Amino acid sequence: MYQRKKCSKRVTSWEVLGAQLAEFRRVAGLTQGQLAELVKVGEETLSSVEQGRRRLQTDLAERLDTILETKRALTTAVLTIPPHERYPLFAQDFIDHEQTALTILSYESHVIPGLLQTPEYARTVFSNAYPPFTTHELEAAVQARVDRKQILSRETPPMMSFLIEESVLHRHLGDPEAMTEQILHLRDCADLPSLSLQIMPTDTDAHAGLAGPLVLLETPEHDHLAYIEGHHKGFIVEDLDEVSMYQQKYGMLRAQALSPKKTKAVLNSLIGVK
Repeated sequence: MYQRKKCSKRVTSWEVLGAQLAEFRRVAGLTQGQLAELVKVGEETLSSVEQGRRRLQTDLAERLDTILETKRALTTAVLTIPPHERYPLFAQDFIDHEQTALTILSYESHVIPGLLQTPEYARTVFSNAYPPFTTHELEAAVQARVDRKQILSRETPPMMSFLIEESVLHRHLGDPEAMTEQILHLRDCADLPSLSLQIMPTDTDAHAGLAGPLVLLETPEHDHLAYIEGHHKGFIVEDLDEVSMYQQKYGMLRAQALSPKKTKAVLNSLIGVK
C-alpha cells in the first residue's frame, strides 16, 4: 500500500539567524525588551525575528551589529540568505511547491489570489497588514509576490483554476484606477489557455466554501497537497483522505460558480466593455 513520506520540519535561514541574534543578545546581558528599546523597535518585532517568524531587515541588522558589537555578522548573514527565503516562514514550503506544480486550484474569498494580483493591488494588500510592515518590508513583500507570478509566463505553465468571490471585485482596495487596472488584468488572465477563472456570485444560495480560502496543488511526482492559510499562519495538508475531501469541496465550488464564459462577461461589465 502506498504511503506518502512524511516531511521533516525544515529549519530555515531565518530561524538560524534568529537563534544567533538571541544568543548575541544573551551574551550582551540584555533582555528582549532592553534590546528592542535600544534599536527602537517593538519588543514583539524583536521576538518574532528571534523566532524566525519575521525577516530581519538590513537596516535593523546594522543597528543590532553596532549595539551588540558583532562585527557585521548579522548584516552579512541577511545579505547572503537565498532569495526564495524572502517569503514568510509558514509559506515557504507552499511557495516551493507552487513554483513546480503541475496543477494549481485556488479558491479565494477576501482578496484577489496572489498569482493574479497587480503590483499596486499587492502593495495595498500588504499596506493593510497589522502589525504594519516597515517601508523596507512592504517593498520586499510586493517584489516577492511579483516574482511568484513568473510561473504564468513559463514555456509550460501549470494548469490553473481560480475561483473568486464576486464581493472581492467590489471591494475597492486602493484608488479606483488601481482597482480598474486589477480587473483589466483579471480579464486578460481569463484568456490564458492554461487558466480557468470563475466568479462565485454573491447571490448564490448554495456554497461549499464557507470555511474559507483553499489551494490545491499537484506536484511533479503527482502527489496532491492542500494549503490552508489563516492569520499569520498556514499549513500544508498531505493526508490523502483529507486532501481528497478538499478536492471534493473544490469540485462542488466549481459547479456552483459562474462558468468561465459568464465570468468574462461579468468582468467585461465591470470595465465597461459590452
